[in-house]
Amino acid sequence: MRYHNLNKKNGTITTKVVCAVCFLVFSFLWLYEFQADVLAVAQFALSHGATHYDRTIGALIITAVLFTVQLGVFSVTRLSRRTHALTYLPSMLILTVLSDISPDIDRHFSLGAWWWVIPLVLLTWAGTVWLAKQLMPFENDDKQNTGLFSRRVWINLLQMAVMMLAVALVGNSNAVFHYRAHAEAALLKGDVDEALRVGYKSLETDETLTALRVHALARKGELGERLFAYPVVGSSETILPNRAHLQLLPADTIWKYLGGRPLYAMMPQKYYKAMERDSLATPVMADYRLCGHLIDRDLDAFAAALPHYYEVADSLPLPRHYREALVLYQHMRMNPIVVYHETVTEVDWENLRQMMDECADDAERKLRVFDKYRDSYWYYYYYGVKE
Repeated sequence: MRYHNLNKKNGTITTKVVCAVCFLVFSFLWLYEFQADVLAVAQFALSHGATHYDRTIGALIITAVLFTVQLGVFSVTRLSRRTHALTYLPSMLILTVLSDISPDIDRHFSLGAWWWVIPLVLLTWAGTVWLAKQLMPFENDDKQNTGLFSRRVWINLLQMAVMMLAVALVGNSNAVFHYRAHAEAALLKGDVDEALRVGYKSLETDETLTALRVHALARKGELGERLFAYPVVGSSETILPNRAHLQLLPADTIWKYLGGRPLYAMMPQKYYKAMERDSLATPVMADYRLCGHLIDRDLDAFAAALPHYYEVADSLPLPRHYREALVLYQHMRMNPIVVYHETVTEVDWENLRQMMDECADDAERKLRVFDKYRDSYWYYYYYGVKE
């Protein structure tokens, strides 16, 4: 009898420890690695900017609170053996709700379907707990149900895995929202490289993420060199902060780098001219203006504005996208107002034209151009998203 009780106790402790470690590790990593930036947006929005979220402290506090909830649930239900993992369901449910943050939380806060989903899940869970309590006396406590690799532990781990999968599936997985939040958080810390790293290999973007990347590249002095290495959507208007949907980064941070905030909303070109007239424009503003023309695919305006900011001569280098735009412009106009020759870019252009001529099918042409010229202005001009 003594051996039986000891065996039962050891099996119960092993199950508890495994489930606890599993939950603590998952909760902390989920909050710290995947949800930190969107939680920062949520806290900033709900506190109206009064408080800021710290990813380490936040992950530790939330995980500790959720684990305390589980301890309370266990003290009431006393669920052990094969169904001990069910004591973590309320904590996992709270974690799921915290993960389901709307990208528009700063404009409108609502629990949405959670108003009825939460009571429904808890009622179902309560019924399952009651049933599990009735079946507990019939479970065996032999050696097969004790130890780290016992059947009981694996059954509990399976339940934990299902709950963790539910958190991952229901939580907000909007890639662009996560990219935006992370980029804004990085820019707030002055980490421009990290803001440019996030989502670099993804083809998903929106106007605000494009505006954030424009700002980050301008701060590095690489706007004319690398802008179209990223997917670009929007227009010359949407790269300015009065049109971008910023949630963490103050708009004045961007206006400061351009020279100043306008007194009232105005079109980009009017704003740039006003800043230059009042001698407030910074060097960054030149690339904003030129790249704005390129985003709009307005090559005539680009060619007219370029000599005001860069000396255009065959022997002098220009940023990559400006060279590409000039080559394209010169091949599209009989009498270009700007003439610029650069051998490497012109050879690339000829290769591109030859590749496009060889493809009879539009889909194949786009795929081949994407394969080799994805990060060029030419790909954006022909195949980028058009408003």
